[in-house]
Amino acid sequence: MARIVRFHEFGGPDVLRIEDMDIPSPGPGQVQIRVKAFGINRAEALLRSGTYIETAPLPSGLGLEAAGIIEAVGEGVDGFAPGDAVSIIPPISMVRSPAYGELVTFPAGSIVRHPPTIPWEEAAALWMAYLTAYGALIDIARLSRGEFVAITAASSSVGLAAIQIANVIGAIPIAITRTSSKRRALQEAGAAHVIASQEEDLETRLKEIAGEAGVRVVLDAVAGPIFDPLTAAMPLGGMLIEYGGLSSQPTPFPLPAVLGKCLLLRGYLVHEIIRDPARLQAAKVFIFDGLASGMLKPVISRTFPFEQIVEAHWFLESNEQFGKIVVTV
Repeated sequence: MARIVRFHEFGGPDVLRIEDMDIPSPGPGQVQIRVKAFGINRAEALLRSGTYIETAPLPSGLGLEAAGIIEAVGEGVDGFAPGDAVSIIPPISMVRSPAYGELVTFPAGSIVRHPPTIPWEEAAALWMAYLTAYGALIDIARLSRGEFVAITAASSSVGLAAIQIANVIGAIPIAITRTSSKRRALQEAGAAHVIASQEEDLETRLKEIAGEAGVRVVLDAVAGPIFDPLTAAMPLGGMLIEYGGLSSQPTPFPLPAVLGKCLLLRGYLVHEIIRDPARLQAAKVFIFDGLASGMLKPVISRTFPFEQIVEAHWFLESNEQFGKIVVTV
């Protein structure tokens, strides 16, 4: 028996339940992990509320990333053994492979042995944020040294990972946040510039910062009305990568900017990287190199004990976090 987080109806954080369940032994090609910590992501709140790209059959588990110790391996698994410290690459389907639990089972191909110097909390906060940011900025946009990149929702775990990755390659990260309350923290996290979008004119500030070069790459998790000022500050051939949709307002199509500057508006899911073994391997190498150099380091906003999973999700809903929310088991 092991404790697993599930929900039997769609709704707010209060629908989450901790239940005792029998966990079968891992099957062929599978690895079973005794979880030490798992990360909380916006996608899990969407699944819980019934608004995610994947619809959960009820009751359902949830969760996209975790770290822990291998408990058992199934037939045909090579390279892993009980006792190994590992973390989980986010699955394509968290319904089929949920990570919120004391004991979880994943395909061996989704398991990564991580350096023993990384604490459990950081290992659990690693892959969703850094794979998402790497895939957008490096794999797709080919961001390069000296280029400006605008990052919305900059205080999120993906936003902070994007700031760090931009600094690794010598690009210039512009952090966009709603108010100035997180300005200093974002500067300390490596943002070269910070714009408070509810207090400053976003288009004007972006143009002041980037000058004639413009902001070629925009990494956006918000959508909504922000599309107009973002695209207005982009140069000919710029690329806006959309990976979220936090705004509840309609998203306009900025036709004059898109046509006049031949802009590329690009939808993006981290699944693109995860599904492609060669691209995933390149991402792993980049991330591990960054960890080794100290230039990549997950930012933990707050940790909660397993028993406070509901409180952890309420904190996520508050939008007060700076970095990743982690649950320890």
